[in-house]
Amino acid sequence: MLAGGGTGGHIEPMLALADALVRRTTAPGGTPRAGTSRVSMPRAVAETRALLAELEADVVVGFGGYVALPAYLAARRSGIPVVVHEQNPLPGLANRVGARLAAAVAVTTPGTPLRGAVHTGMPLRPAITGLDRAALRAEAREHFGLDADRPTLLVFGGSQGARSLNTAATGAAAELRAAGIQVLHARGPKNTEVAVPAGEVPYVVVDYLERMDLAYAAADLALCRSGAVSVAELSAVGLPAAFVPLPIGNGEQRRNALPVVEAGGGLLVDDAELSPAWIGSTLVPVLTDPARLSELSRHAAAAGVPDADEELADLTLSVVRA
Repeated sequence: MLAGGGTGGHIEPMLALADALVRRTTAPGGTPRAGTSRVSMPRAVAETRALLAELEADVVVGFGGYVALPAYLAARRSGIPVVVHEQNPLPGLANRVGARLAAAVAVTTPGTPLRGAVHTGMPLRPAITGLDRAALRAEAREHFGLDADRPTLLVFGGSQGARSLNTAATGAAAELRAAGIQVLHARGPKNTEVAVPAGEVPYVVVDYLERMDLAYAAADLALCRSGAVSVAELSAVGLPAAFVPLPIGNGEQRRNALPVVEAGGGLLVDDAELSPAWIGSTLVPVLTDPARLSELSRHAAAAGVPDADEELADLTLSVVRA
């Protein structure tokens, strides 16, 4: 049984592991799912124990979030081993508790403070880890209505977009176009005011990117937030990025980006410092320098862990066998 939730940062790696386990075993081609609701902890643990019995579960793999904690406690009371995967450099409460009960603990970032943790990286979908950006580039740019040979900036701020990224990128549209740089910009479905006039150099604005694989293939550089999944995906496909950490919370997005930036695979800019002028002075020179882009891409790829789903599957199955 896989448990986790609250954000896509929990769900994406959970589904990637599910796919890897199904590929490895004789399990049917689907994964049982159970909904959740806000109930008391004792009731949540009792209901999860009943689900574990119904599924005849051999192991619980938890990814954190409010859904995971009752699963960890239920597994402990039912005598079922636990595997914990932590996506962020600073673990949340559920995974700090779960790690104390776990037979094995895996982390995305080396140095994550969970006792006995092994570094597996972030489990990702094969559509991402197997992506050949160069081979798919022409198809990807045609798909989005981009020119075939221009340097290309991808802008996205998560599924809902990000106001500061939207404002900075559209404000720099004229300078980007003057340098011959085209843009694919995911503004977020609610940000309908974000638009750029048509011009000779494409600036394509979409609400949401259904095909992130094609977006990554089309781009030479990304301007984006630094959620754990985004950082892992960009590194896995070798796409360098200018990371703009979310300016709230415990600073985890900055910590997510630092290993890639320190490896030479990206840039880091504070949300308060991001502006059209910064894009013009910093990103335009990078995007118009093929050698610099190639160097960044090489270092970004070196920082990635493309087989993390298989490593976590190995760890999970070793716990079941033990």
